[in-house]
Amino acid sequence: MALEGERIGQIREWVEDRADEMAEFLTRLIAEDTENPPGRGLRRCAGALLSQMEYLGLKSEILPLSPSGSLEDPCIMRATVGEGPRIMYFHGHFDVVPAQDQHQFSAVRREGKIVGRGSADMKGGLVSMLYGAAAAQTLGKIADGRIVLHFVCDEETGSVAGSGFLRESGLIDPAAVAMVTAEPSGGQIWNAARGAISLRVSVPGREAHVGQAYLGVNAFQRMIRIAQSLEPYAHEMAERHTSFDVESHDARGSMLVIGGQSGSGSSFNVVPGSSWFTVDGRFNPEENLETELELMKEIIRQAAESNSTRAMVEVTQFQPAASTRKDHPAGESLARCIEEVEGTAPRFEMCAGILETRWYTQLGIPAFSYGPGRLDVSHGPIEYVDEAAMRRCAAVYALYAARMLS
Repeated sequence: MALEGERIGQIREWVEDRADEMAEFLTRLIAEDTENPPGRGLRRCAGALLSQMEYLGLKSEILPLSPSGSLEDPCIMRATVGEGPRIMYFHGHFDVVPAQDQHQFSAVRREGKIVGRGSADMKGGLVSMLYGAAAAQTLGKIADGRIVLHFVCDEETGSVAGSGFLRESGLIDPAAVAMVTAEPSGGQIWNAARGAISLRVSVPGREAHVGQAYLGVNAFQRMIRIAQSLEPYAHEMAERHTSFDVESHDARGSMLVIGGQSGSGSSFNVVPGSSWFTVDGRFNPEENLETELELMKEIIRQAAESNSTRAMVEVTQFQPAASTRKDHPAGESLARCIEEVEGTAPRFEMCAGILETRWYTQLGIPAFSYGPGRLDVSHGPIEYVDEAAMRRCAAVYALYAARMLS
């Protein structure tokens, strides 16, 4: 036990000695505008990550990806620590959601926090992972394996280009002992996540000048009636409660957002000849996504038919749920590492959204999310990460790797 305490102390000391270095690197990462959509500045940010990986002594490379949607120079950062046969994955993403204000890309360091777009979700987590891996390597804590770091560029838009490439190219080894991603879990362990279905529903009409409105067919009005037809389904889904633990009692049901985005017409004085709206759902692991997709399509079809029109449904996202039982040895080991570093035992919870863990659990790899950020500030105008939490998280990653690869 004394030797174990000494190991934890060594890791904590190594990380704490680099507190300012970690904070400074995070401010540089935040300055790299990687808003997705559209997916700009990705290769430039990857270059910053590559330089820091090389500085920390990690074997690293940039994997270029084929053009995908609006992504500019899509790529994956891949790095390796250790030489042994056993593998643990550290996974993250360096794209961020669009900012409310461009000033968010100028990080502010104050009162032990770093404020800026992507600080919580999840560039702060990337810094923790890099320094956690470097600590494990420098201190010789990896005895029988290696840490493989995967940082992808398109998590905010489904990660099909990034994580999809990793899986299709055989770059995820099904024999890996564990995977952890640095999503903003607020000190808890997310061992499960919802599945996702996103739709874009288009409704046709016929344009006409306002002075001859009787000649037109108003696509906007038809769209509203079709969108309203999904409301009873959304209420019914919210009453289907998951068996997984969740942070809030109100978050037990599946969630559906109707009309998160919409558009219509060409001008204020023209009958709209086309209209569209989005539907975005997060479905509990107990739900069958194929069944729910067909049900939503049928509701939309019937509503369009009753309004003497048609509706074109485009599936823009279809991602399965993911889960690893909390009593899995890899999960129990992570929980012990967190308790030893933080001083309190973490809870196992289901993430309210979707997680990159799904790409790994589908291959039978136990996968978890644990990161220094907080979900309640992520994506918001005052997004931040606590510096001390970032360092503690780095120590957890290093200790977890040492335990799982020894």
